[in-house]
Amino acid sequence: MGGFFGIASKKDCMLDVFFGTDYHSHLGTKRGGVAAYDRQIGLQRTIHNIESSPFRTKFEHVLEEMKGCSAIGSISDTDPQPMLIRSRLGTYAISTIGRINNPGELIEKSLSLGGHFDAMTGGAVNSTELVASIINLKESFAEGIRFAQESIDGTANILILKDDGHLVAARDKLGRIPVIIGKSEDGICVTFESFAAQKLGYEILRELGPGEIVEITPEECITLVPPGEKMKICAFLWSYFGYPTSNYEGVNVEAMRYKNGEIMAERDKELGIGQDTDYIGGVPDSGTPHAIGYANRSHKPFSRPFIKYTPTWPRSFLTAKQADRSKVAKMKLVPVHELIVDKNLLFVDDSIVRGTQLKETVDFLYDNGAKSVHMRSACPPIMYGCKYLNFSRSTSEMELIARQVIMELEGEEGFKYLDEYADGKTKRGKKMRKAICDKLHFETLEFQTLEGIVKAIGIDPCKLCTYCWNGKED
Repeated sequence: MGGFFGIASKKDCMLDVFFGTDYHSHLGTKRGGVAAYDRQIGLQRTIHNIESSPFRTKFEHVLEEMKGCSAIGSISDTDPQPMLIRSRLGTYAISTIGRINNPGELIEKSLSLGGHFDAMTGGAVNSTELVASIINLKESFAEGIRFAQESIDGTANILILKDDGHLVAARDKLGRIPVIIGKSEDGICVTFESFAAQKLGYEILRELGPGEIVEITPEECITLVPPGEKMKICAFLWSYFGYPTSNYEGVNVEAMRYKNGEIMAERDKELGIGQDTDYIGGVPDSGTPHAIGYANRSHKPFSRPFIKYTPTWPRSFLTAKQADRSKVAKMKLVPVHELIVDKNLLFVDDSIVRGTQLKETVDFLYDNGAKSVHMRSACPPIMYGCKYLNFSRSTSEMELIARQVIMELEGEEGFKYLDEYADGKTKRGKKMRKAICDKLHFETLEFQTLEGIVKAIGIDPCKLCTYCWNGKED
């Protein structure tokens, strides 16, 4: 995925942008970047690879090397950014978040109207540069951004730092991910994660609406293009990749996850399943709050039968051999034998996508003496690869465990009945759950229902994107 943070201030803002960007590190693991504007120096930019070392480590010298009263920072799981662009609109830095499904069409459109690109290794084009090239075809940033968002098949949140120190921020046309504005005595910030602004002393003014475009100065946030009426914010924000302390559309992530777990526990009680467990646990980290909610409602004790040892392994150690990587993953898990041996354990995970790591975790629990391991997914079965955001490493729908199992049970014919397989009360739904249990060594398995997760979020269902679960588009 990715995230960005920016400030237009009356004083040097590099320290705040450093921390604000760092607070988005959970959204990406490939590239980090910062761009700044200073009246004397002009635009500056630095980008680093953060695959083996976090943003904070790679950018600890940015305060010595760069300065400015306006700056933007980005975390990316895709191409390097921010990009520095020279165009008829001026020289500017640009960051984007989202996914472009029609790059070939956009490249042809840009080239036919006089655009050009710097090709990367293999001839690919940086997606942020591609967005900039479409913006540059128009006479203003507002016109260009609107044109780009109308042309893009996918999602594009955009943050621009102009050569006058102003910022231009735009939320995707259907608002699939947030853009939040905060204000302090010294300036105005724009952020993906609300808590990043609040920790730095900014009061949240508002979230941009779908398709809204604003220009930000140290004194004010000026609407260039008003918001549209239709919204499809990603429901997976709350279930998985949103940070616990953040709010989206007024709904806190951690609170939603507690409620989500409570709803799952109520349903299990109605169905009479998972009632003989000794402890409720969460698959760390994002599964934990769902599990707390489940434990609170089921009146079963919450526990942590294993702990991830992360002080020296904040992210997966990069080794050449798959066997070595698997060894490192196992070494991170440290058991609490008193909470495992001869115990019936029920774990809640934020989702079950491919299931590979989850199987290794369950095998680890059995190897350490667990009597049984029950599994609950805090969201419905993922049946479709996301077309709008890069939140999963899966490159094919057949990497999704639900799809794999359906293929094994019924072949491609089964894909006609995905709604039935998603429903745990149907014959097909029960077969799929049993097959996944056999494959991943669960005693029982159940998924949160679509109705349950929508209830836990608590906003109008028409404003939520649930494509990965039910395949319904805009």
